[in-house]
Amino acid sequence: MRALLSTAGLARASARHPWRVLGLWLIILVLAGVSASGLGKALTTDANFTGTPESKRGAELIEQRLTGATAMTESIVVHSDHATVDDPAFKATVDHLAANLAGLDGLTESAPNYYQLQAAGAPSAAQLVSKDRHSMLIPVTFAGTNEAVTDRGDAYLDAVHQAESADVQVLTVGDISANKEFNDIASSDLEKAEQFALPITLIILVLVFGALVAAGVPLLLAISSIVVAVGLTALVGRVMDLSFYVVNMITMIGLAVGIDYALFIVTRYREERRHGLDTLEAITRAGATASKAVLFSGITVVFALSGMLLMPSTIFHSLGTGAVLVVIVAVAAMLTLVPAMLSLIGDKIDWPRRRRYDAAAVAEQERYDHETIHRGFWGTVARVVMTHPVPAVVVAVVLLGAVAIPYVNMHRGTAGIETLPPSDTKSAYAILNRDFSAGVLAPYEIVVDAPKNAQTEANIATLTEAIKAEGDFLPTVTVEWNQANDLALVKATLTRDSNSEAAYDTLTTLRKQLIPSAFGGAADQVYVTGSTASNADFFHIIDQYTPVIFVWVLGLSFLLLLLAFRSLVVPVKAILMNLLSVGATYGLMVLIFQKGYLHNLFGFQQTPTIEAWVPIMLFCVLFGLSMDYHVFLLSRIREHYDETGANRTSVAVGLQATARLITGAALIMVVVFAGFAAGRLSAFQQLGFGLGVAVLLDATIVRSVLVPAAMTLLGNANWYLPRWLEWLPDLRIEGGRPTPAQTPAPVTELAALGTDD
Repeated sequence: MRALLSTAGLARASARHPWRVLGLWLIILVLAGVSASGLGKALTTDANFTGTPESKRGAELIEQRLTGATAMTESIVVHSDHATVDDPAFKATVDHLAANLAGLDGLTESAPNYYQLQAAGAPSAAQLVSKDRHSMLIPVTFAGTNEAVTDRGDAYLDAVHQAESADVQVLTVGDISANKEFNDIASSDLEKAEQFALPITLIILVLVFGALVAAGVPLLLAISSIVVAVGLTALVGRVMDLSFYVVNMITMIGLAVGIDYALFIVTRYREERRHGLDTLEAITRAGATASKAVLFSGITVVFALSGMLLMPSTIFHSLGTGAVLVVIVAVAAMLTLVPAMLSLIGDKIDWPRRRRYDAAAVAEQERYDHETIHRGFWGTVARVVMTHPVPAVVVAVVLLGAVAIPYVNMHRGTAGIETLPPSDTKSAYAILNRDFSAGVLAPYEIVVDAPKNAQTEANIATLTEAIKAEGDFLPTVTVEWNQANDLALVKATLTRDSNSEAAYDTLTTLRKQLIPSAFGGAADQVYVTGSTASNADFFHIIDQYTPVIFVWVLGLSFLLLLLAFRSLVVPVKAILMNLLSVGATYGLMVLIFQKGYLHNLFGFQQTPTIEAWVPIMLFCVLFGLSMDYHVFLLSRIREHYDETGANRTSVAVGLQATARLITGAALIMVVVFAGFAAGRLSAFQQLGFGLGVAVLLDATIVRSVLVPAAMTLLGNANWYLPRWLEWLPDLRIEGGRPTPAQTPAPVTELAALGTDD
């Protein structure tokens, strides 16, 4: 039982009973597939709070004491370039639309349209027609639960589009149409990303392994991990809403870590076979080294990703949950399923090539390892960097620091309908914004939690007049009291996009000036809610919790690396280097997306802001993924150092042993992330680009230049652990048996690097 608790023992047990392991995983996959089929109903485009900021308190008061659950709304735009609302053809189209909506079994409650209000002599009729009289606005509010309305959303959209005529457009924009558009694009982008990434990934794996079977194993394991993680996430979706981005996140992280983890284990297994171990012993040895590194790396990634769960927002909770689950499943698969598959495949892993593993082949491999420590491309890189460590460190740090400078100008926002690619929904939004105001989609809702009396009504009247005088709102400001006359709702509609910088400035004026001026000491009983207020509160919460998440992620990473490598210097150095690469990534994102440099070259949208949740999510994901390479590189360096005590040689051997593997793994990650960056949603363009660039910087400048140069300068101080910390448990990753690949090179071959410490 004790042996099973070790990665080596678990690998050995899985290899000895492969069919049992495969059968168990097959059952898990089937159950996960069944569970995943119900995920769609839990997906939403909303990003709700788990805390109680002002906007949420206001929304809860409206729901509890005035209108009940917030209804879903749509704004139908009827437009013609040629006809006006006075033409019979225009009216016929609107009548056709009204008949279609009436046939939806009472799902909708449509407000009176322009013709009905005009016939009744209502002055508000003019507000539903554009100044040029070529567009008409028809607000629609949906009755019933959000789930019921969403289930019949296609029927509503069909009813709207069927009312179109040759000369008159009928378009809709709002909760149903926007949710459907975002979900459809997310699904389409996911499919295209997989079609792009999987074939290229397979080609890279074939080049890295030089074998088809070996290349297929990591891909199969990654896909299995994704399926199981989606099934588990669907179970979570039964108790909480999930962001529609969650499947994209699971797939992206699952492909990245799943392929990488399997790549490291399969490579180590093949290496041990070349050094003369039989199949079972090679699997066991890979379990004692590479699998243990995967376990520690996975724990580090989970710790980093768990930082997202600290943010009191459902989008962070859902994406963080999906990402954490897929990493946990991937690690579990690597520890059990990979050894079982290797046991069954055996030496067929090299197909279509046939390798010899006899004594002569082992001797040849030992000679090759002995002679190539400082040869080849990566041997040359190691020799140059370690011979000139000071210039290497200076150049790398200056380069990454310079690229990070634009980060100070980062502006955060949220991607609204205006960021969608061309579609009927975006066209409706554009017409609405041009001829009316996009603010009608998300009016300010000002909740006054006070009894209806002369003082409260006077305060509301003062606020209403101040809002009208601002000039940023439509002239109609409505006031509605609940039946108990102890709660009032003031609605004001912006004359501009509710997601614009100007809208957030207006919100600040409203909260900090107009409301305190109108209500005085009773201002704390007034809450501003609505889309703009919710977004602003979301930005504030991100600012508030970002330091907490940074401390959490950095602290746990420091502790794990301290235990894994029994060194104070290793975790400090790793954290500083990772912060450099994260900062450089932020800077490049600002340059390309916000400033617009080269965005056309990459096919990205230029946006005035960076999606608010992307930077902190990037930090958590990048810090976790970048630790992958650090753990694998340092584990090989420490493995050799423990056998020889020679720091310079160990750094060279570790770099030579892992550089090609890390490069291949990083290239796979870049391809996976590029596939998602090539999508049409601006948020995932930013996330995919950021992840891809960070991994590229990390695997080249950081791991191949900065790490070996810094370790050369620090010498044996790399492994410094003060005596007062020697009580810490020894959880080091590396194994205890030297292999020929870890044997120090001859002194003559290391002369160019100087003597060891």
